[in-house]
Amino acid sequence: MKHTLVAWMRDKPGVLNRVSGLLRRRNFNIDSLQVGHSETPGISRMTFVVDGNERMVDQVMEQLRKSVDVTRVEDLSERPMVAREMALVRVATSADNRSDIVQIVNIYRGEIVDVAFDSMVVQIVGSEERVDSLIDLLDNYGIQEMVRTGRVGLARGATERKMHRSTAVWRAQANGKDATTAERFKTGGV
Repeated sequence: MKHTLVAWMRDKPGVLNRVSGLLRRRNFNIDSLQVGHSETPGISRMTFVVDGNERMVDQVMEQLRKSVDVTRVEDLSERPMVAREMALVRVATSADNRSDIVQIVNIYRGEIVDVAFDSMVVQIVGSEERVDSLIDLLDNYGIQEMVRTGRVGLARGATERKMHRSTAVWRAQANGKDATTAERFKTGGV
């Protein structure tokens, strides 16, 4: 089964390498990996999709939680979530097929973000199935180049904020407050 895991970690050199090394040592193949800034200054959010049974995923999550630079880990797979992926696709065009491609992209609610004499770049944001479906159709016209972000996701609805104490301290300091106000961050009081 595919699992969507999210880890929050400090923005420090080498942290991504240690986390991906941990997954490699556990023989996990990473289907997709996305890292970016989170809502907390100094903390990055890593979303990765792995294929494995629950026991293996639980072991990896426990190992990640033991890492000094990882502040929180969640498995979103069992929860209702909003998941999206973005793809940029350069597709070959000609005067004969340009309008057909534009029509297909519009049906998928994609965007044409660049046009050249012999190609155009299409942007699609949506579920992996929707992105795959558009890519399959565009492949008939000749895909010249393509890049995909991989899955990003958030749990649906109101979620309980479980903030690690050190994250609360960093947030308080980043907002010019002293560490004594950090506990209020855990409940959203600051």
